[in-house]
Amino acid sequence: MMITDEDCLAETLAFNKEFEAAAATRPAREGAPDATMLATLRRNRLGGDTPPVRLPQGQDRVISGGVKVRAFVPDRVDGVYLHIHGGGWAFGSADGQDERLWRLAEQARLAVISVEYRLAPEHPFPAGPDDCEAAARWLVERAAAEFGTQRLLIGGESAGAHLSVMTLLRLRDRHGITSAFRAAHLLFGPYDLSMTPSQRSFGSRRLLSNTETLRRTYELFTPGMGAEQRRSPEVSPLFADLTGLPPARIVVGAEDPLLDDSLFLAGRWQAAGSPVQLSVVAGAMHGFTLFPLTVTEREMQREQDFLSIAGR
Repeated sequence: MMITDEDCLAETLAFNKEFEAAAATRPAREGAPDATMLATLRRNRLGGDTPPVRLPQGQDRVISGGVKVRAFVPDRVDGVYLHIHGGGWAFGSADGQDERLWRLAEQARLAVISVEYRLAPEHPFPAGPDDCEAAARWLVERAAAEFGTQRLLIGGESAGAHLSVMTLLRLRDRHGITSAFRAAHLLFGPYDLSMTPSQRSFGSRRLLSNTETLRRTYELFTPGMGAEQRRSPEVSPLFADLTGLPPARIVVGAEDPLLDDSLFLAGRWQAAGSPVQLSVVAGAMHGFTLFPLTVTEREMQREQDFLSIAGR
């Protein structure tokens, strides 16, 4: 494990304090969001109050199975990155971070394919994982013809990191595909939906995510399931057999309620025989890459560096 960015700790903690103070001035959400709240949250950029910027470089497509994706294809393509966005399986969109994905596409020379998977609560588990699996299978079959390369990578943030691992496991278990995706990049994901100790003990601090918001999110995504059912490897990849998965880079903030999820997954990933890099960002909260921080710029550069060379 590597603890990074301790030289930025003062800035990072000051931002957390400011974020928490601002959150305290807004009424806490109780229960599941209604249709109006869902529409507002989905319209705006994750972590913000304004709609995201849509770039002309993004191309909306419909692939096999009717799954929608947003593609960013630079002039030179050395690989394809299947990106799965975050948002608690209920928010976020494939066009929610065009600027970041286009920058990654250009600088890492990757065709970036972001999945517009179906969202809960209208489409609970397993709809989202089904769409991500379909997109991954399409790339396995079509990447060479579409993009001129078979070097495939996968990753995402938060719920997208969870869906990335689930996609790799489904490819292996349902289709016998174990080596098509050559690396995984996993940012602050939830890997135990029955709740790890850090999730349970985080409490009510309003740092984008906390114990209660996570619990409500899991209820939206997996309605009717109890904790024991959520421990199924079909739902929580921390309980799955992780053999045969590609090298991974796993990142989490030290002030994230999902800290244990990344620590535990990294340990199991390595124990299953696959290389893993684990980075804990000093002082960072859940979703820190959504905000204009020094650690965000550094993490974006590290992600780009990893994806530029992974699987070559």
